[in-house]
Amino acid sequence: MKKIIYKIAGVCLCLIVCLLTACLKNDFPYPTVKLYITDMTVEGQVGNAVISNDERKVTLQLNETVNPKKVKIHSLEVTEGGKASIEPESIVDLSQPLNITLSLYQDYIWTVVAEQTIERVFTVNGQIGQAYFYPEEREAAVNIPRAQGLKSIQLTALKLGPEGSTQNGTTALPELQWENKGAFATAKVQVKYSDFIDEEWTLYVNLTDINVGVNSVDAWTNVAWVNGFGRQGAENGCEYKKDGEQDWIRVSNSDITHEGGNFKARLIHLDAATTYVCRAYSGEEYGEETKFTTGIAATVPNLGFDEWHKEGKVICPWKEGGISYWDTGNWGSTTLSANDNITQPTSDVWSGAPQGGQAAMLGSKFVGLGSFGKFAAGNLFLGEYKETDGTNGILGFGREFTARPTKLKGYFKYTSSIIKYADKAHEDLKGKQDTCIIWVSLGDWDEPVEIRTNPQNSKYFTKTDPHIIAYGEMNCSETMSEYREFEIELEYRDTDRVPKYLLIVCSASKYGDYFTGGAGSTMWVDEFSLEYDYDQ
Repeated sequence: MKKIIYKIAGVCLCLIVCLLTACLKNDFPYPTVKLYITDMTVEGQVGNAVISNDERKVTLQLNETVNPKKVKIHSLEVTEGGKASIEPESIVDLSQPLNITLSLYQDYIWTVVAEQTIERVFTVNGQIGQAYFYPEEREAAVNIPRAQGLKSIQLTALKLGPEGSTQNGTTALPELQWENKGAFATAKVQVKYSDFIDEEWTLYVNLTDINVGVNSVDAWTNVAWVNGFGRQGAENGCEYKKDGEQDWIRVSNSDITHEGGNFKARLIHLDAATTYVCRAYSGEEYGEETKFTTGIAATVPNLGFDEWHKEGKVICPWKEGGISYWDTGNWGSTTLSANDNITQPTSDVWSGAPQGGQAAMLGSKFVGLGSFGKFAAGNLFLGEYKETDGTNGILGFGREFTARPTKLKGYFKYTSSIIKYADKAHEDLKGKQDTCIIWVSLGDWDEPVEIRTNPQNSKYFTKTDPHIIAYGEMNCSETMSEYREFEIELEYRDTDRVPKYLLIVCSASKYGDYFTGGAGSTMWVDEFSLEYDYDQ
């Protein structure tokens, strides 16, 4: 009887344990750990991967000779602890978007997109402007003067596929059979490369009555870019004047770049918010006149860093009750130590600054106490400190801005310390001299660029971001006791794209986003200005 009771008790105990276990599983679910692809490289890749944490998307640029259907993955780095559904050394098809699943406690689907640009060339003797390519239709076209006619078309260059492709069976300039259609002529070209390109292209040579002209004008503030065309091999260029004036100004050939029959002319020292007229010329022939109007010289509030106030324990770079254009990491550093405002106003200003003004002093230091603290770089940026994630910052870089400056100028001085603190990726910098940085960028983002310094979901600004229109930076590791002028020229990737946001970032430690730098490194900045012209 006792044995039966013991057995029943034992069964009940097992049931209770199972029920408790089930309850524990329900009451204590797995933690949520968001997983990110932090880096990816493939065979034949051009540049660095562009990673969007928000879209969970990786964009890769492939060399034109890579077969996009057979791409070898060299490396795939993900958030620590996560596992990817595809291993390095795998061969994948990137001719269409590829989904990769990242797994830990939950699954996250990421998409890898490959882009591939093939440089194509098609020129004939006497053509007007450049060729037009239509890859989807496998067609290309050029224009020639009507007076030249179609009886003797002389091909001078042709490249329709990757480097090394055969065209009608040869890697040399092929012989083509032109078929005269009256106003145009056509020819067929068979393009082959490796095991993945076998295409038939149709070439068109069209007769035109317009031999010279302006395709478009990219008008900035004190600068404009005229995109024109003329006879290939002729003297092609541009002239301009203010609307209503009589005398034309011819653009110097040093300010014109040529690509076949197309050209791009840079017009400098223009007046802001003014209407001009331009025209293209080719030899003795002139095209029609085109009007354009320059923009205004926009600026940013508090470029002299004279306006400051305090909100609780946080020092802020704008006047009390005013609009905040600039911000700092003080919101994060003061959560670890109330007195650790790493960026502050100072009366130690540039000698040419207005009397009674202030400058900004950015100081790198270790904030907090022991394991409850971390290295913080003195910083100042155009944008907003959004929130603190544990001991990490979430920032929004940039303010709305549609003008196109050519330079950022200002004054700075710097005290450089030895780098003592570093994350794993920058361990090799320990013991080296710290470096300050000022960088500026313009881009067509739809919102401020989000920055996250938490290693679990980090997100940093990258110079390979396709939204970037222009970028420039200044670095210095030299200690200097007096202010020095700096000038950062913006390098534009396109002259026709209109920016939506302007980013300016200053840091006393270049790798401060990665908690890397030297305590004591200090940068002073004062009297910034945006310039809109070129010197020559």
